[in-house]
Amino acid sequence: MHTSPPQRAGWPALVFLAPALLVYTAFSAWPLADTLRLGLYATDEHGHMAFAGLENFRRLLLDEQWFGAFTRALANNVEFFIIHSLVQNPIALVLAALLSLKGVRGAAAYRTVLFLPTLLSVVIIGFAWQLILSPLWGVAEKLLGFVGLQDAFAPWLGMEETALPTLALISVWQFVGIPMMLIYAALIAIPEEVIEAATVEGAGPWRIFWAIRLPLILPTLGLVNILTFVGNFNAFDLIYAVKGALAGPNYSTDLLGTLFYRTFFGYQSQVGSATMGAALATLMFLVILGGVGVYLVFVQRRLRRVAAT
Repeated sequence: MHTSPPQRAGWPALVFLAPALLVYTAFSAWPLADTLRLGLYATDEHGHMAFAGLENFRRLLLDEQWFGAFTRALANNVEFFIIHSLVQNPIALVLAALLSLKGVRGAAAYRTVLFLPTLLSVVIIGFAWQLILSPLWGVAEKLLGFVGLQDAFAPWLGMEETALPTLALISVWQFVGIPMMLIYAALIAIPEEVIEAATVEGAGPWRIFWAIRLPLILPTLGLVNILTFVGNFNAFDLIYAVKGALAGPNYSTDLLGTLFYRTFFGYQSQVGSATMGAALATLMFLVILGGVGVYLVFVQRRLRRVAAT
């Protein structure tokens, strides 16, 4: 039977793609390009901008004050990401594995409850946890007293060494539902015939999870990690809602996002703040782009090969 060759989509596809392309260009691509351009300019004391080349980047990377602030925020961002990777994603994996088991009563209700904090405003989350952890009127100390851990309570949000881990754990509590649902979708997409065949061969639930289910969802776990990386290196709202623009105490919770906010709006420097902020945003973009590039080239391909075998 003669079959005609597939026809090209042509102009109808362009008509349907044009609205989305225009919106993306207007609200994402163009602002990004303009930010990269703005980072190449400097503002004098009279507010006039002039082309400065890489001067803003030289100041960020070579000036002692700027470089110190940048490396401190970058190190905090790395710690913020590591806490999410080591706490949030394993918890999400365990929850997704439990909810994907057959015969779990009320699984839909559990999924809803676990995902609900993700839908709440970050301002509400920050204010609520400030009240909970407050040493004056918070309930955390009393709750710890019920299990005999009252002496372990401390003003964690106000201590330099514990403020950032505390905020990271609050973020984990709020956003654990997103990786949980991604992993859950990958688990229930595994063909049931594969699980049944392993069961017939005598494999138990634990063996099936480690030998079959976990290898098959490795690409999804890699995707969850890279989404965590991008989200954490763009983090700003929770830190600002709880600690303000100065991200104290002693900038211990300062991330690249809060440093960018202070720089762009004049908290960090009164002269040339917008152009320095654009330069800092460019470095943030390069850090995120570099991390995603390394992941796609060296990690995702290997995870796909492992899952395929």
